[in-house]
Amino acid sequence: MFLTEDKDHSGSADTLGGRIVYAREAQELTTSQLARRLGIKTETLHDWETDRSEPRSNRLLTLAGVLNVSPTWLLTGAGEAPIDALTETEMMHIRDSIVRMREQVMTVADELEQLQKRLDSYESYRD
Repeated sequence: MFLTEDKDHSGSADTLGGRIVYAREAQELTTSQLARRLGIKTETLHDWETDRSEPRSNRLLTLAGVLNVSPTWLLTGAGEAPIDALTETEMMHIRDSIVRMREQVMTVADELEQLQKRLDSYESYRD
């Protein structure tokens, strides 16, 4: 998942539970999907997300890994936070931009080669 610098998340990520929810949603996971991946009960995850309890350190590390965030961000909110997943349309636009930019780079490379040949030709006449 893509990451960005930590920003104000309108209060949704002010607590450990809020950050868990935020990161889970950025990964487009349901609570039951995340709980299954962690090997815990959905109720346990719900308690973490509602700040009724906190994961032990070993679970916190696993949780951070599954959510693709740092344990520090989960605990404190400092550092890089997840961003929402890209939509298919956004990914298509990015792919199109990459193709267009590669074509531009190739055009510039061709022009540079032609200019270099022209310069080399000019320099050979001067000598």
